[in-house]
Amino acid sequence: MTSPGHTGGVRTVLIIVFDGVQSLDVTGPLEVFAHAASHDGGPAYRVRTASLGGAAVRASSGLTLVPDDDLAAVDTSQLSLLLVPGGDGARRRLPELVQWLREHASRASRVASVCTGAYLLAEAGLLDGRRATTHWSRCEDFAKSYPAIDVDPDPIFIKDGDIATSAGVTAGIDLGLAFVEDDLGRDQALTVARALVVFLRRPGGQSQFSVQLTAQVAKSTPLRRVQQWIAEHPAADLSVEALAGRASLSPRQFARAFAAETGMSPGKYVERTRLEAARRHLEDTAEGIEQTARACGYGTPEAMRRAFLLALGASPAEYRRRFRPAPSSQ
Repeated sequence: MTSPGHTGGVRTVLIIVFDGVQSLDVTGPLEVFAHAASHDGGPAYRVRTASLGGAAVRASSGLTLVPDDDLAAVDTSQLSLLLVPGGDGARRRLPELVQWLREHASRASRVASVCTGAYLLAEAGLLDGRRATTHWSRCEDFAKSYPAIDVDPDPIFIKDGDIATSAGVTAGIDLGLAFVEDDLGRDQALTVARALVVFLRRPGGQSQFSVQLTAQVAKSTPLRRVQQWIAEHPAADLSVEALAGRASLSPRQFARAFAAETGMSPGKYVERTRLEAARRHLEDTAEGIEQTARACGYGTPEAMRRAFLLALGASPAEYRRRFRPAPSSQ
C-alpha cells in the first residue's frame, strides 16, 4: 500500500515560505531533495513551496521568492514531508501561519523545521513534550519561551518521532541528507552529498560546536595557553596535576580557576577534546582503531570504545563506517 506523500515512487515535500524567511533554510534542503534520484533513475521527490495566499515573499537577505502554491489549497495528508524554515519572520510567530500549522501540519507524514522555524512549530503546540533544537544563539530564549519542550542546544538535528528540528542554516542540508538516507539509502545520500560538494559526515547528534567553542575561552593568558596545549596534544599527560604545572598553579587553584573561566571542569574539557580529536581522526585518516586510540590519548582501544559508546551510542568502528566519506571514484 502506498503511504501518504509517496505516490508512484515520488515523495512530495512542501516547504513553507514567508516574509523574513532565511533563504538558505529554503534552498539548502530544496537542493538536496532536487538532486535525489529514485531507484529507477527518476526524481525521488516532488518539491513545492507555498505561502499564505500564494503571495511572493521577501527573504531576510532581500531575495524575492515566488511560491508554487497557496497554503489554503494544500492537502497536507498527501505530504511525505512538511518543512518549516527559519529566519526573522519565524520569530515573529505569524498568527495566520501558526494557525494553519496547528490545523494542518499533523496530517503530513513527517514535519521538520530548520533553524528558528522551530518557533513556529512550538507556537502551534507541535513540539510539546518532545525533544527539539534550534540555532544555538536562540536555544536559551526558546527554552524559556516554551517550557513544555525539552530543548537540547547541542545537536545539529534531532528526530523525535515524526517531527524533526535542526540547528542553523547549513544544518538544514544535513537534515535533508538524513531524510534522503532514511528514504533511499546511504548510497543515494552520498551521491547527493557529492553532487552538492558537501560531506555526508555529520550525524544528527554531532555538536553544533567544537569543544573549543562550546567552552568559554579563558581570560587569563596561562589558562588560554593550557586550553591550546590540550587541543594540540591530546595524547599527552593531561592530568590536573600536569596541567596545573603548566599554568604555574596548585592543582586545587588550577581546577577552580579553569572551571570558573571556561564553564567546564578540566576533566570534562580533556574528555571532550580527546573525543573530538578521535572523531576527526576516524573521519579524516585510514589509521586503525588502536593507532587512533594512542594518538588521541586513550590508553587502550577499549577505553576509547567506552567513551564513544557513552557519548555517541556507537563504537569507533561503527562511527567510522557511518561517517567517514567514501573515497571518490576517479
